[in-house]
Amino acid sequence: MSDALKIGIIGGSGWLGGAIVEAILDRGLASPENLTLSYRSEQPTGVQGVRWTKNNQELADRSDMIIVSVRPADWPPLMVDVHGKLVVSVMAGVRLRDLAHHHNTERAVRSLPNAAAEVGKSYTPWIGSEGVNEQDRATVRAIFDACGTQDEVASESDIDYLTGLSGSGPAFPALLADAMMRDAVSRGIKPDVARRAVTTVLVGSGRLFEKNGECPADTVEAFVSYRGTTAAAIEAMRAAGFDAAVRDGLAAAYQKSMNMGERS
Repeated sequence: MSDALKIGIIGGSGWLGGAIVEAILDRGLASPENLTLSYRSEQPTGVQGVRWTKNNQELADRSDMIIVSVRPADWPPLMVDVHGKLVVSVMAGVRLRDLAHHHNTERAVRSLPNAAAEVGKSYTPWIGSEGVNEQDRATVRAIFDACGTQDEVASESDIDYLTGLSGSGPAFPALLADAMMRDAVSRGIKPDVARRAVTTVLVGSGRLFEKNGECPADTVEAFVSYRGTTAAAIEAMRAAGFDAAVRDGLAAAYQKSMNMGERS
């Protein structure tokens, strides 16, 4: 990926746009002077050497590729003509056909990073339209590899499902952590001790999965087979409907993504 590539990020002042900017600069995928970022109210001061603008059409005209990082609800009135350039959406629910038509291009990519992009640990599924070429794909891979890990998936339905599963980022582990901490505190554990214990469990587990590459089902089965305290907890959680609750939650997120696409 050439330093000469000019990248524009609509919504570059937001948390996700900002995380992508940092990843691009950290990996040397583009030089600061070749980045154009837009903002809505007050110009940020944290990133040096980039070009800031409130004019999104100016951003598109100055760039070779445009990343759209705004709230899905704010996207319909965003009338920017990219004149056939590569446009990459990081918005939930916005369909490829709508993205391409709205911005006047046949080179459209739909993707969904998550909040872990801020620490270079996002998982980003993405899919390109028929007009996306191999050079475009290489550029998209490089950017999202810089944010963590990426996969080009087979269909937009896959993106809709993964919007809930991986797009939720730390929300699901945080939900589990909150439930564990509440239980610990209710049993007399000091809140700061409960927080350290739970946080260390989740962070340590993530690093072990990353290092060992084990299948989660194998890890669970190993603990169940040991027939200790962890097995007792797993069996009680399953009996209380843990698997069904996760399945229902992911189904609700999938349906929400589909509904958002129908309204866009």
